[in-house]
Amino acid sequence: MTRTKSRRSDGPAPARLLLAGATGVVGRAVLALALADARVAQVVAVTRRPLPPHPRLDNVVGDPAVLAGDAECWRVDAVICTLGTTIAKAGSRAAFAAVDRDLVLRVARLARTAGAGAFALNSSVGADPRSGSFYLRTKGEAEAGLRDLGYPSVTLVRPSLIDAERAENRPGERAGLLVARVFRPLIPARYRAVSPEAIGRALLEGVLAAAPGVTAIESEDLA
Repeated sequence: MTRTKSRRSDGPAPARLLLAGATGVVGRAVLALALADARVAQVVAVTRRPLPPHPRLDNVVGDPAVLAGDAECWRVDAVICTLGTTIAKAGSRAAFAAVDRDLVLRVARLARTAGAGAFALNSSVGADPRSGSFYLRTKGEAEAGLRDLGYPSVTLVRPSLIDAERAENRPGERAGLLVARVFRPLIPARYRAVSPEAIGRALLEGVLAAAPGVTAIESEDLA
């Protein structure tokens, strides 16, 4: 593991924020928003490849699946998790669940043990641990596991299709986006594509407001 660390800001902002998944489309949106927000003193981003430096960014370069449980990166006030893959990219259902459920819960558990009090998860519309869809069931299991970890504040953001161009080839998603954009006025609000920035704002506001209990933000409520 290598580590690149920038100087911490001396400003008045109180929150030290862990961002897991900073290189994905939603993670990048969260990172930009958090670094521009005066309420955030420092963003700790655990990534497999280095990020551009920033005065308030502590970039831990390594695999979050194997980082030691006593690593300094877990000692934060709040966590935003945007980790996620696809079954096709992961290669199997088991590999997909290892990221979208097991790795999410590992990050949440270690940060909670180290003292984090708020957690926001980028989940999915329709997430349900009893769903007949493996994808939605896995997302629901991640949500259920998170509820059991004892966080004083949990925010679950459940977007529909994400309106963003991705570096990797996702032909099915690209076709869905085309349909979503052309027929947007005819699609129910719950299933309209939403921007990474809208999702990112909901995640960031969730951990900074830190409302007690569990707050679920559905796709139709993302502006």
